Amino acid sequence: MAGGQKGSLVTGDPVGSRNLLTDNPALYEARFPDPDRLAGRWAEDCLRRHDAGPRVLDMGCGTGRDAAHLHSAGRTVTGADLSEEMLAHARAEHPGPAYVRADLHGFDLGRAAFDAVVCLDSSLLYCHTNDQLDGFLASCRRALAPGGLLVAEMRNGAYFLGRTDLLDTPSVNAFTWQGTAYRSTTTLTVDRTAQLLRRTRAWTAVDGIDGSPLVEQRSAWRLLFPHELRHFLAAHGFEVLELHDGPGPRTEPPWRQGELPGATTDGDRLHVVARRHTI
Repeated sequence: MAGGQKGSLVTGDPVGSRNLLTDNPALYEARFPDPDRLAGRWAEDCLRRHDAGPRVLDMGCGTGRDAAHLHSAGRTVTGADLSEEMLAHARAEHPGPAYVRADLHGFDLGRAAFDAVVCLDSSLLYCHTNDQLDGFLASCRRALAPGGLLVAEMRNGAYFLGRTDLLDTPSVNAFTWQGTAYRSTTTLTVDRTAQLLRRTRAWTAVDGIDGSPLVEQRSAWRLLFPHELRHFLAAHGFEVLELHDGPGPRTEPPWRQGELPGATTDGDRLHVVARRHTI
């Protein structure tokens, strides 16, 4: 997950928080388990294949699972997020990295302080506007040493050109947390004017009396297209080394250790590795 920009409009939250998932990191990890640290292993594989140095910034680190994996691989890791709840959980449950509060729309954690910036699980797409995306990439360029890497993984805007399979039917998931059974119903819609993929997630308690939603959360991702992403990266002084739709940590089938990147950008996920120019 990750990203500090995951806040949303919430009403009637049964645990009194602004966002049921991001304000309850233990619940987030229960809902989205990653026992094999697949996302962290994929990111580490990218860093190793492109000879990245040891200093890594995990921007939008969320609960800290990926940052801790990169730390266990021998890297000096800083995890950054906007959610104080996520950062507190990360410090307590996934120690090793340094954890700091920062906004991905614009941050300054030191000039040339890192050899790589990692931004996973569509965190980059919480840059909804061109100005926000410019702010993120300018911040990454400032943070990276010359030749440093940006590694990102996100939804692929191009997938929604003519496809509606992810839009046609709401997805329903149910699980139990702290003795309460919850059901979430997630609906995706495309806002073409804003170039956003909007998500509404309604939570209900399975044993609720009337079945009315306890929480309704709204969020959105920027729909970025592969050539558009190349343009933004080039404008900020990055050379694209890889841009592909898989395999990756959230593709089907998922990435396996040793697999090399593909050459297409047609699937529902997009993966990019870009190098900051040395001048």
